[in-house]
Amino acid sequence: MPYIRTKTTYLEMFVPPGTEVAPPRADVRIESVACPSTVFYQELYRSVGGDYCWVDRLMMPDEELQSILNDERVSVHVLRVAGEPAGYSELDCRVGNDIELAYFGLFPTFIGQGLGKFFLHWMLHTAWSLGPTRVWVHTCDLDHPAALPTYLKAGFQIYDETVVAQYVPDGRNERKRS
Repeated sequence: MPYIRTKTTYLEMFVPPGTEVAPPRADVRIESVACPSTVFYQELYRSVGGDYCWVDRLMMPDEELQSILNDERVSVHVLRVAGEPAGYSELDCRVGNDIELAYFGLFPTFIGQGLGKFFLHWMLHTAWSLGPTRVWVHTCDLDHPAALPTYLKAGFQIYDETVVAQYVPDGRNERKRS
């Protein structure tokens, strides 16, 4: 299996962001999806993470993934533009009083339209409405180059960084990183 060294950055926040962000278009909606099927979820996952070597949820046995998706402490939200899926996010409330922004991103054709900032702030306000002590997220240097700066601008602060050997699908190990 091909592996490359990648840096993972862990970020956290202890207070909600100060302001809400208006949707950049009138036809933007966010849909909460209760207990999505693994097929539907994996399509969202591939659509967001396909260019960034997201593989964990694709390698996970369907039964294990479905168990996570069926857990009432896990919520999946789909960003839609004119009814079309444009991105998705997952909040994981399964550990203590922390909420992990476990997955977050946009489909490639929707990047650069102001949707990410709006969606992230919506997700953060949704997370904080649940009363956590902390909201946290991680990103790595294989993710979109705007991921880390976007999280920092939203109010997250870095609390740890690690370097790991990350599995990448064949042909991705020469991917240019920023």
